[in-house]
Amino acid sequence: MRSIWRTLDRGLLRDIALVCLADGVVGVSYGAISVGGGLPLWVPVVLSLIVFAGASQFLFVGIVAAGGSPIAATIAGLLVNSRHVAFGLAVSDVIGNGRRRPVGSHLMTDENVAFALGQEDLRQKRAAYWVCGIGIFVCWNLGVLIGVLAGSVITDTDAFGLDAAFPAVLLALVLPSLRNKSTRTAALVGSVVALAVTPFLPAGLPVLLALVGLLFYRAEKPALEAVG
Repeated sequence: MRSIWRTLDRGLLRDIALVCLADGVVGVSYGAISVGGGLPLWVPVVLSLIVFAGASQFLFVGIVAAGGSPIAATIAGLLVNSRHVAFGLAVSDVIGNGRRRPVGSHLMTDENVAFALGQEDLRQKRAAYWVCGIGIFVCWNLGVLIGVLAGSVITDTDAFGLDAAFPAVLLALVLPSLRNKSTRTAALVGSVVALAVTPFLPAGLPVLLALVGLLFYRAEKPALEAVG
């Protein structure tokens, strides 16, 4: 573990800490929304520990709170989380083998994948992935617990802007990658596709269809050599 901390510079550790803090705030929002929607206190806590997928958890709570079936909510959550299949392929060598693989897979989030892929060599990628993944897991679950306990007090999370924290974090992570022309093209195509189908498809499916943008992505040779 010491070698992991030594691998990361202070600037990167600061960025990871800020993301973990932001996710903790989002966790507070999720916990409060869950309790406000009528779910028992233990449900959001258990979901955060076992599922550990913010977008899927928000979707699950939203569907159930609106009167939808828990089975439908689970299927919708699985569809949204299926993007992790692509993430897993991208960071397979980063997670490692043996006992680390199931733990690393459970800790996989949009944020630590983005941090890992943003590093130059494999050692840095692994350090960023694990430090960010563990940090988010701790902060998210603590935030959820706080949100659940304060759910009866914070009745309108939108009024505090907590609903905007999650997309703001993702946007901050994506912006540096858009310097690459190929990445910008893929992101633009994916965004157009998602926006075009959003009025016609259930929540979660537009995000999956946005993966069409990957067909327009071409990795640069230096990046491939670094990974290899």
